[in-house]
Order: sequence, then C-alpha cells, then structure tokens
Amino acid sequence: MTKLVPRLALASILVYAPAALAQDEGGDDDRKVVYKQKTEIDFEGLDVSGELVKPQSALVLDRKKAQFNPLIKLRYDFNSEMEQSIDEVK
Repeated sequence: MTKLVPRLALASILVYAPAALAQDEGGDDDRKVVYKQKTEIDFEGLDVSGELVKPQSALVLDRKKAQFNPLIKLRYDFNSEMEQSIDEVK
C-alpha cells in the first residue's frame, strides 16, 4: 500500500501534464470572427407540402363580469323633484 500512493501520484502527473502544456499562451486576441452582412436563402427549387394540424378539442373560458362598489347611486324615480317643480311653476 505504501508503494501504491507514490505510483498513483506519478501516474496522475503524467496524465495531466500534457493537457496543461497544450494550453494556448496567446489568448483570443489573434482570432477574429467575421459574419456576412446579408444571408439569402432561395426556396425556388423546393416544393414544400404539409397539412395544418390543430387540436381536436377547444377550451373556452368564460370570465365573470367584474363587480365594483358603485360610487354613484342610481335613482329610478324623481317624484320628489317633480312635485317641487310643480310648486315653483304655480
């Protein structure tokens, strides 16, 4: 067991050393990516065929009407105002 530890250490150094030496020292400064200004795709020579696929069922959601506290009270009769206007006319 005592001879196994140094051997494993030596083996791991030999395995990982080439990967460490293979790293590029120059960095990414010398590489430059150039893209085209415009890309054109021509579909003239192709026949595209297919069918419209839609779901077999439909989901219908019925929303409830919102209820708010009314700020204005609706009046359905103006009898008292009508009687007062008659008194003003007389």
